[in-house]
Amino acid sequence: MEQKIRILIVEDEEKILQVLEAYLKKEGYEVRTATDGTKALAIFKTEEIHLLILDLMLPEMSGEEVCKQIRGFSTIPILMLTARTEEDDKLTGLAIGADDYVTKPFSPREIVGRVKALLRRSYREYKPLAEQLQYNDRELEVDINRVEVRVKGKLVNFTPNEFRLLTVFLSHPGQVFTREQLVQKVFGFDYDGFDRTIDTHIKNIRQKIERDPKNPIYIQTIYGMGYKFGGAK
Repeated sequence: MEQKIRILIVEDEEKILQVLEAYLKKEGYEVRTATDGTKALAIFKTEEIHLLILDLMLPEMSGEEVCKQIRGFSTIPILMLTARTEEDDKLTGLAIGADDYVTKPFSPREIVGRVKALLRRSYREYKPLAEQLQYNDRELEVDINRVEVRVKGKLVNFTPNEFRLLTVFLSHPGQVFTREQLVQKVFGFDYDGFDRTIDTHIKNIRQKIERDPKNPIYIQTIYGMGYKFGGAK
């Protein structure tokens, strides 16, 4: 990207906010800050934001609600900050549209590393995954060049990770992928999340593209092995 990367940090703890802002500015990023969800959404309406760092425990409007609202009109990468350590809480964050998460307490250097990894994954070209790939069976239409997914002609909003995961399947129809293989292809070797992250993203994709998500025809589960793209029947 030619323009400077602009990051929005939404965090109500001033000390954390100031430290993250300083570290990210030192890396050359433009930084905007907000201490609550209402201010964050207002910034989105007036400025182009390329990545969001979002605390879940915000006053008034929760971080989860902010994430849901932003996902209604934007696919920018979202890094969640949370004091919750339970796996189900992390999966909930991913389910509502976050791309990655970090639990408190954390090192500012860790945040910088996660930000760089998210930006690489989110703004790299899609062509290495599937050269000029398009899929259209009249019900599901995927255009890699435009980064668009349509179901029955209606544009469907996908997060960056969901879109990358779908393109992996489309570029290898019929091939069975283990969770570990999908983590490597979608997130890269620097991602230290857990395998259930893939299950969460696949569940979200099925909700968006399948006629019956409980009996999927596109992304099929191969028990004891992983997942594959089956295509329309």
